[in-house]
Amino acid sequence: MIKEIRYFKWKSFREAKLPIDPLTVLIGTNASGKSNALDGLAFLNLLALGRDFQTILTDEPKLMRGTGLKGVRGGVDWAALKPGNQFTLEVLVQDNDTTDYLYSITINIHPLRVEVNSESLTRIMNHQIRLYWTDPTDSDNPSITAKLYNKSVGKKKECRRSVSILSQLKDLPLRQEIEEGINCVTRALSEIFVLDPIPSIMRDFSRLSNSLASDASNIAGVLAALPKDEKKRFEETITKYVRRLPERDIRKVWAETVGRLKNDAMLYCTEDWVNNLIVDARGMSDGTLRFIAILTALLTRPSGSLIVIEEVDNGLHPSRAWLLLEMLRDIGSDRNIDILVTTHNPALLDVLGTEMIPFMVVSHRDTFSGESKLTLLEDIGNLPKLLASGPLGRLTTKGSLEKSLSAIKGAGE
Repeated sequence: MIKEIRYFKWKSFREAKLPIDPLTVLIGTNASGKSNALDGLAFLNLLALGRDFQTILTDEPKLMRGTGLKGVRGGVDWAALKPGNQFTLEVLVQDNDTTDYLYSITINIHPLRVEVNSESLTRIMNHQIRLYWTDPTDSDNPSITAKLYNKSVGKKKECRRSVSILSQLKDLPLRQEIEEGINCVTRALSEIFVLDPIPSIMRDFSRLSNSLASDASNIAGVLAALPKDEKKRFEETITKYVRRLPERDIRKVWAETVGRLKNDAMLYCTEDWVNNLIVDARGMSDGTLRFIAILTALLTRPSGSLIVIEEVDNGLHPSRAWLLLEMLRDIGSDRNIDILVTTHNPALLDVLGTEMIPFMVVSHRDTFSGESKLTLLEDIGNLPKLLASGPLGRLTTKGSLEKSLSAIKGAGE
């Protein structure tokens, strides 16, 4: 599973690290860099799936239509820290108790193309082994040479520069060490799932599907397509949590196929208010639909996944912040799924409590350079004093954390 993401000249970051824990909470003011950090995860996910860099960095939705994926926000023009035209992303992946892998990729951005500048994969055990790496090449060269570990100078393999070498080497006959490393990193990156539920399109009928779309538009089709026993279990779990929301007295949530061919599905619930009134998704609130989408992602994504949710509590009543936290912790732990969320909600931050402090990261701007920084909450020197003056939610509302960080030159480095 992913342990850490590292950013170098990516968007608003010059250099930053984002640790990934079973539940990681990223906080910060607007325009502090939170979304930029999440975009780095989306980039790594798409390159592992074999998407070309130009498409990944597109801001034209039509190029990604039909894929269930989204391009990275801001497009090519805003991928690298200004005024540069190059960025590096690295990810540290844990395979087992004794083995980690470090994957690194550097991308060059030209006016008419986006291409790999360098790429490497290193196995970290008692000592490090470079499983593959690249040598410098001319900027106008359409290919790049990867050198594959063979206990000597490295076996050469010509690769395209428009897509990741990682995806090009996948499924090729390779040395066992290389194959194991590529499979481990590819699996971890491919299972990054950026969830951005859009209630307005969750209300429509959807085709039966095996996997949830990032906008949750096909949520009914995913639930309806599950095997009978699994479907019943998932719907019971969803109902258990949704019944505890304060909006309506919901008794049951389910999806079922509709139409003569039974290829489409609709999401339903029953309410106690009017004699078990059946309500379809068109009558459900935005908050309820977002809540169901998060639950569905937690229940249906493969074990070992990383689920990324921006503004996780959007549309949820502050009085149920504790319910959201309970759900994320319990289901994430049971299914071995890591979760990374962002939030502005003081109520949720108060519920998190001091035990979550080691797993909270503050995104903020450097006072002198304007660059984004990522600082572990527990690394703020005067945090005990700040917490003595009030709960975390109140501190964020007053901007106390940012003021404390801005008072320290180079905070977060």
